[in-house]
Amino acid sequence: MNKNPYEVLGVARDASDADIKKAYHKLVMKYHPDKNPGDKTAEEKFKEVNNAFDILKDPQKRAAYDRFGDAAFAGGNGASAGAGNPFGGGFSGFAGGAGMDDILREAMRGFGFDGFGGFGGRGSAAAQQRGRDLLDTVTISLRDAYFGTTHTIKFSSNVACDKCNGNGTDDGKPAPVCPRCGGSGYVQARQGFFAVETPCPECNGTGHKISKKCSKCDGAGVIHKQRTIDVKIPAGVQDGARLRLAGQGEAGMFGAPAGDFYIDIHVKPDDKFERIGNDLVVRVDVPFTTLALGGEIDVRTIDDTELSVKVPAGTQIGARLRVRGKGMPNPQRSGSFGDLYIEIAMTVPTKLSEKQKKALEEFAGTKPSKKSGWF
Repeated sequence: MNKNPYEVLGVARDASDADIKKAYHKLVMKYHPDKNPGDKTAEEKFKEVNNAFDILKDPQKRAAYDRFGDAAFAGGNGASAGAGNPFGGGFSGFAGGAGMDDILREAMRGFGFDGFGGFGGRGSAAAQQRGRDLLDTVTISLRDAYFGTTHTIKFSSNVACDKCNGNGTDDGKPAPVCPRCGGSGYVQARQGFFAVETPCPECNGTGHKISKKCSKCDGAGVIHKQRTIDVKIPAGVQDGARLRLAGQGEAGMFGAPAGDFYIDIHVKPDDKFERIGNDLVVRVDVPFTTLALGGEIDVRTIDDTELSVKVPAGTQIGARLRVRGKGMPNPQRSGSFGDLYIEIAMTVPTKLSEKQKKALEEFAGTKPSKKSGWF
């Protein structure tokens, strides 16, 4: 049974999306396998955090959980609890294509209804056996987010059997449709006014009737295999963004489509630059004389370009000077960049020569006292 996702992330049931994302990022960094090598407890915690976030970040899944609890994801709808997870370190899987329509349809089926308008019919069993979606979390630096980067993911998952082309048959041809259920995987029986559905006993609910199974996959159409995917992370990617690799999830049963592969991006805070949207803020210490008289300062940008920035006379501490187009790339508009804001700061010297002290006292118009400072 899945653990309460609110308790796993340590948030209230009315927590905002921002609070949920903040809690997730904090916990995923704490329990990441790279920071806890060989720690099975941390690994399980990492899976629980990913599964909890997978439910709460999705409005449909969250609403389903709030209404039905764990029953909303019974049978694979929603995030898995980590059991059967094909990854050895920090990945989680969740059923592809499951949403509120599926939950409501299953609820109605429990009352004996075969389906109802607006939500569509079930379709064939093969269509229901689409491969699982897979999820990974990737942590990158702000500099990598600026330039874009490629991340290599190594994992194991089900792939289509190469001997039978994913069909599960000995001759590699598509498996024949079950004659009893017509490929739906279910048969109906009348109980009074209602029609009750049960898995087809002829094909065990698969919708296919295979007379001779593939010797390599034993008729499943899939085999477990080590895989490597190179993920291109675009320049300007935002913290919390989710990338989707269509068809790169687990292979479906009996030739059904593969699921998708999702990558959640976490951008680490930078020790120099603060990111606000596509803009960057950098704090720079400026001498008092430059602030008072005006002048120029050298500022290094995130791409290591050296800029000479003019500081107007009388600039105050805390003021921000804007340099257009020197922020982060805008992933929505190619060739567009945010701005760089230089936040003015000043370091007060702790050791002054007598000459410097005299100059400052003259500037202040009086000698320093407890009631008045230099400025």
